[in-house]
Amino acid sequence: MDSLNRRAFISKTGLATLAASGLGSPFLRPARAAESGPNEKLRIGLIGCGGMGQGDLACFMANPDVECAVICDVDETRSAKGVALCEQLRGRKPDAVQDFRRVLDRKDVDAVVIATPDHWHALPAVQACQAGKDVYVEKPLAKTIDEGRAMLEAAKRHGRVVQMGSQWRSCQHIIEASELIRSGQLGKVSLARGWAFLDWLPSIGKPADGPAPAGVDYDLWLGPAPLRPFNPNRFHFNFRWFWDYAGGLMTDWGVHLINMVAMGLPEEAPKSVTSCGGKFILDDASETPDSQVTVFDFPSCQLIWEHRAGLNNGLNGRPWGVEWHGTEGNLILNDTGWELVTEPKRAKTPSQRRRSTGADPRVPHVRNFLDCVKSRQQPVLNLEVGHRISTLAHLGNIAYRTGQKLVWDGVNEKIVGHVEADRLVGTEYRKPWTLPYARRA
Repeated sequence: MDSLNRRAFISKTGLATLAASGLGSPFLRPARAAESGPNEKLRIGLIGCGGMGQGDLACFMANPDVECAVICDVDETRSAKGVALCEQLRGRKPDAVQDFRRVLDRKDVDAVVIATPDHWHALPAVQACQAGKDVYVEKPLAKTIDEGRAMLEAAKRHGRVVQMGSQWRSCQHIIEASELIRSGQLGKVSLARGWAFLDWLPSIGKPADGPAPAGVDYDLWLGPAPLRPFNPNRFHFNFRWFWDYAGGLMTDWGVHLINMVAMGLPEEAPKSVTSCGGKFILDDASETPDSQVTVFDFPSCQLIWEHRAGLNNGLNGRPWGVEWHGTEGNLILNDTGWELVTEPKRAKTPSQRRRSTGADPRVPHVRNFLDCVKSRQQPVLNLEVGHRISTLAHLGNIAYRTGQKLVWDGVNEKIVGHVEADRLVGTEYRKPWTLPYARRA
């Protein structure tokens, strides 16, 4: 398989028609009379207009029932690109603002799309729910577990539709693979794996601090994160590699692939988590590990996550993928499709494989969200699911950062017997920012 870069990973694969219907919501109230009906326009506001934001904007605007009223980014050069894209697609320009609160103030916005750095996911999402807006928010759900819980609480209290943007949940061949596993054709699944070997990930070097670019509100970009001098390494794409703003490859690629793995496993919390790794490849200023192995012990099985920078030859000859190991055989999956390799002595099902069509799964994922905004049903990657998946990735990072085996109380969302590790479950915001519904601040 050829090496895939990040853009290929987020855009390649899936079918254009979603094969999973929305589930009845346990906490969404009926639509108000003023909300959009099935055939009416939905007006969105985009918060965060970098690479992911522009991609999401194009995907939303590909639906004729969507209009964009306003684009928000602390970097005026990026919001200008979003405005130009809307003008190209619709022939008119949306407004542009730097402060996300100006988006939430607007009465002509039905839903917001949040594609900011991870440390700016929770607060706009919570306040959007309070303002009566529905939310499509990129993965991971938030920077910490507690922020994700606050987002879930806000969605419940205010009856909002919220979808996490990990589009693989709406990819047809992944849906089929997970259904095959859940049907029992693999027998008893005792082990699952996810891996990402990324030879395209470059060193970010060690540039010096300096002034923020013109047209950037840097203090607002930092927001609830600690106050630090501007450094180009910590800005835009590279924010992913610093603990102040994100969780490295564990939350960037890990959430995507753990999401795929979880589609074929029971919905249960891990009993314990261990993780090890380090910076074995890249000599630069990044903080998060370029190499990491994490083991999750669940009541019914184990899940192993592994990522490596600077390498391309991953497990099973694939740069990235997931695999389930059952008593009747193994199922290996990535963007190209899936392959079932049966145990010759016990298997009742012959080996088989299914090729992906190569269509972009973000198309049906966004459409599922739009349909649920109108129907008030739960989307396929609602916050109950998105929070559970993101929590696993966060626990992997906490285990790595503390160097300890974590015992996880999934009911109370607490790490047992380790004060330092449990503190990382929570969130501490720079004043004057505060997060409603956060359990610990």
